[in-house]
Amino acid sequence: MSAVFITSTGTDVGKTFVACGLIRHIHDQERMVDAVKPVVSGFLPRKAATSDPGLLLTALGRSATMAEIARISPWRFAAPLSPDLAAQKEDRQIDFEALVAFSRQAIKAAPGVLLIEGVGGVMVPLDDRHTVLDWMSALAIPVIIVVGNYLGTISHTLTALDVVAGRKLEVLGVVVSDTARTASLEDNARVIRRFAGGPQVQTLPKLPRNSFRHPTFVELARRVLSGG
Repeated sequence: MSAVFITSTGTDVGKTFVACGLIRHIHDQERMVDAVKPVVSGFLPRKAATSDPGLLLTALGRSATMAEIARISPWRFAAPLSPDLAAQKEDRQIDFEALVAFSRQAIKAAPGVLLIEGVGGVMVPLDDRHTVLDWMSALAIPVIIVVGNYLGTISHTLTALDVVAGRKLEVLGVVVSDTARTASLEDNARVIRRFAGGPQVQTLPKLPRNSFRHPTFVELARRVLSGG
């Protein structure tokens, strides 16, 4: 079995899209794959099918029922805020140890590759003391970092890579996703590549909805399946 954590420098830059593309291409290799997104904010039951967990389930070939969503996303919050603040809005909190235990159990139970999609960016708070980085560190599995294409992404990406390296986590790849189109995708990727050191940096142009035909997905799937 193997597992990969998909994280980012922020929100709405394509983590779920990359996860869905990986699911499709791992399926194409006739390998078993599952995915979980344990924590999700901005979740509305009436829009379950188009939520992040709903999209993951569709890619997995499953129905986005509330039972299935609860299975892969047990910590769901309505407010589109950082998880700690979204939980406070509902007089709730995320039990960090329970989150780590859930993730470890999902890894153990997965018959093939397990993709764990994080929430927000690397340094997003989960509670009063823990961030997504702490969650990733506790699991100690390889990570993929998805970043946006905008003015400032170079600094954000290199900062994320630095803090991840400080926790001795393996980075399988960096994906620069052309979500905003406010800067040159290739220029940003080239500069990130120059300073990133070891991790492979790939670009992902804006693609039609539910279209995952791009060499970046092929290469990412290869790296996930080969372990590096």
